[in-house]
Amino acid sequence: MSAMQVLNEKMTRETEEKLARSLTAETTDLLPFLPYLLQDLWELGSSPEDIIKLIKKHMPLSKDTKILDLACGKGAVSIKIAESLGVNVCGIDLIPDFIEYANQKAKALNVGALCHFAHGDANEIIETEKRYDCVVFGAAGNILGNPQETLGKLLKVVKPGGCIIIDEAYLPDNSGGNEVKCRNYEYFTHEQWMHMFRDSGLRLLEEMPSDEKYDFDSDNKAVALRANELIAKYPEKRAAFEGYINSQLNECEDLQHNVIAVTWMLQRP
Repeated sequence: MSAMQVLNEKMTRETEEKLARSLTAETTDLLPFLPYLLQDLWELGSSPEDIIKLIKKHMPLSKDTKILDLACGKGAVSIKIAESLGVNVCGIDLIPDFIEYANQKAKALNVGALCHFAHGDANEIIETEKRYDCVVFGAAGNILGNPQETLGKLLKVVKPGGCIIIDEAYLPDNSGGNEVKCRNYEYFTHEQWMHMFRDSGLRLLEEMPSDEKYDFDSDNKAVALRANELIAKYPEKRAAFEGYINSQLNECEDLQHNVIAVTWMLQRP
């Protein structure tokens, strides 16, 4: 195997590990099962309604407006943006089943002409996709690297004056983070995020706290049901599926009690 092949294989493993963590999976062995586990959910983290409000408030829109949705999941954000605003949206995700679902959903909702979904690694896409009016990075964890690396990569794809939307969660400034239950992701404080925005030259246009009334119970019950179905079929993987259920519950408890979920609208100079 050549040195380049070894490097590519290493990058693939790292990307898969980051993807698994972003979806609260503790091991990449669960990646093939994620479409089954999440089949009852369309929205996989971000609030399309919050993102649409921010875009309408802060961006001039036209038929030529282009938005990139990185780690788009099943396309809920992209499709609802296209439906509500009539703009072109490109969604990228590493899970082929999610992309297939997104394409089918866009056609069913008559926005197939506005939505383009493609299977791919966001880290590679940002090297070729440029000059978007806005890029959405919603609840995607560290798939692009640490926060500073992520901001640098997102800056590459938007034109000067363009916008970046990040759906995240942060620790209260007086918290040491010891209360956090989900340990496969590192949270930063609000102050740390503000420093990183300033260091990257980004202007904060608006900070929108998430809706604390979101009902996690129905989502968790749906995932647990599918996980138990898989346990019945693959009893040797019981520990992995039960671990996934626990990771989901821990993440939800963190979002309700230990971290503060937020959507930031930023502008490139």
